[in-house]
Amino acid sequence: MLTYDYVIVGAGSAGCVLAGRLSEDSGSQVLLVEAGAPDRKQEIHIPAAFAKLFKTPYDWDLHTGKQSELAQRELYWPRGRMLGGSSSINAMMWARGHRADYDAWAELGAEGWSYDDIAAYFRRAERRTGPNDGGVYGTEGPLHIQELRDPNPTTAAFLSACSELGMRRHDINSPDNEGYSQTPVTQRRGRRWSTADAYLKPARKRPNLTVVTGALARKVLIDDELRATGVEYSDSSGRTHQVRARRDVILSGGAIGSPHLLMLSGIGDPEVLRAADIAPRHELPGVGRNLQDHLAIATVTHCTEPVTLAGAESPVQLLRYLLLAKGMLTSNVGEALAFIRTDDALTAPDIELIYAPGPFINHGLEPPPGHGMTVAAILLQPESVGTIVPAGPDPERQPVIDPAYLSASADRATLLAGLRRAVDVLNTDALGRYVGAPMAPWPGDVDDEALGRYISEHSETLYHPVGTCRMGTDDQAVVDPQLRVHGISGLRVVDASVMPRINRGHTHAPTVMIAERAADLIESATP
Repeated sequence: MLTYDYVIVGAGSAGCVLAGRLSEDSGSQVLLVEAGAPDRKQEIHIPAAFAKLFKTPYDWDLHTGKQSELAQRELYWPRGRMLGGSSSINAMMWARGHRADYDAWAELGAEGWSYDDIAAYFRRAERRTGPNDGGVYGTEGPLHIQELRDPNPTTAAFLSACSELGMRRHDINSPDNEGYSQTPVTQRRGRRWSTADAYLKPARKRPNLTVVTGALARKVLIDDELRATGVEYSDSSGRTHQVRARRDVILSGGAIGSPHLLMLSGIGDPEVLRAADIAPRHELPGVGRNLQDHLAIATVTHCTEPVTLAGAESPVQLLRYLLLAKGMLTSNVGEALAFIRTDDALTAPDIELIYAPGPFINHGLEPPPGHGMTVAAILLQPESVGTIVPAGPDPERQPVIDPAYLSASADRATLLAGLRRAVDVLNTDALGRYVGAPMAPWPGDVDDEALGRYISEHSETLYHPVGTCRMGTDDQAVVDPQLRVHGISGLRVVDASVMPRINRGHTHAPTVMIAERAADLIESATP
């Protein structure tokens, strides 16, 4: 049986960072196990093409259970299944969140994770090209953060619309992110720049790093003293392998994969495990609980001029991209955003507005009926909390996902208020010159009752699940502030699942930050 110092499960946003950082120590042997494939497919690297990866072998193609507050719909959750994980399939938006997010983590028991504690780890990851007022960003890290090379002309109109409504133009990665901005993106020279590009590819030249793709983790190996000793995985031909870890097994499978693997390994709520025909090994009731996600609802209108991303696949645009790395195919789709408060009494934003210079309908899976624009409202701090539980002992069966969207009544009221703000943007003089008739299924500026039905029937995920292996010290916490699984030595979780509370931003940036800090915590631990 092969033995390594570290066995990392999952080569996504966090796993690639860990593999890169931990293998910098030439004395450590590192194994990275990934269920998906290498990231060679062309659409991975073309920014505007990310929706073409949905429902392909590069996507876990997850679905929630029926959502009672969303017209009994089962929502589609795309998640990256390849090197780079969801950083190879996302919209490349780098939005850290608000200072209050991380201070709240510390208040909830994640000591050492306040904003002042973790800000340096954002900067360590970042290689910012472009505006950097006050030195907010790092400039020497591996992850390129750039301005869009060729933003759509309607994006400037959206930014002017935000100004017309009295919002401030502001760097949304400042500690107080309230305001509007063109989106900083994880791109380099018009191409996606994933964590696989930034951290993993340079590290693969090192002889002490081994990367195995097409390897589905089946369980964590745990000895009688409750120490994680390794991982069992199956390869693409169905053969089973076991590998040993001298120091740590590190789960970086994300907010779905990590709690699922813990439960498959017998770690979780005994009642939940027995119901799934899994023998309990260690009682940890918080595993799979505390699921949070950003819910989004979009306005979509026709555009009065043929300038939007509906024309991105034209021969002219393809040629511009191939020859110049410019044009519509360099778009991340969500080209601008604004973080706003729907109530002046709030101290931080509760809604995000995202502008897409194209009709983004059904996750971009439906061909647009013509040129159009999208302004979406996103619920930033949902009170609704859900669960993930195993469907059975087979690791190839998807877990049962229940985000319990809008189960807290306050969430519906806030999202409706956000949708009204999106309508306000459409009604500005600045954007109005481009705004045509509503594009189905958007009903237009109707009354609150009709908008409430529209929210139920058409809200979708913004692809940001977190929280299912929550960090803390209470009896519902899964990992401690050093990201060690409570009660199991030699086992850590490092990914978005450890967030105690979802951030007022996007989750890629804090996931990278978590992994950067985790590498320091792991390396400084006594073997």
